[in-house]
Amino acid sequence: LGAFFSSKAVVSTQSTGKKEESDDDDFKFSDDDEEEEKKAPKETEMQKMKRIAAERKAAADAEAKKKKAQLKSNVILDVKPWDDETDMAELENAVRGITMEGLIWGSSELVKVGFGISKLRISTCIVDDLVGLYDLEDNICALEDYVQSVDTVSHNK
Repeated sequence: LGAFFSSKAVVSTQSTGKKEESDDDDFKFSDDDEEEEKKAPKETEMQKMKRIAAERKAAADAEAKKKKAQLKSNVILDVKPWDDETDMAELENAVRGITMEGLIWGSSELVKVGFGISKLRISTCIVDDLVGLYDLEDNICALEDYVQSVDTVSHNK
């Protein structure tokens, strides 16, 4: 019986030794946990770049909401006079005399139509939110002494 107990005692100490080791793995009271916690919040270069890009995008979106981009259009208009006796210099001055917020007049030229009649082709840049193209055409057509009609040659946003 004595040998039996001694071998059992050895087995039991070996098994408890293993259990203690496994218990030690579960409950570590060392600096290893603190190192893992320190490593966890560290971000990789890719994560850092993504975070910075997201922050910049959020800042740009917030800035865009504050300062809405002004959409502009380049418009070329043909202004047709009543006849060949219409003074085209006065017509151009009258058209350029139309002022609206968001309206910038550009270059102009006289284009021969036929029978001695020329039309005024004038370019302009308009801010879409401030100037309506139809309103501009109506204002030009209101110059009844000079203008027969107005056509839009091109409208580029």
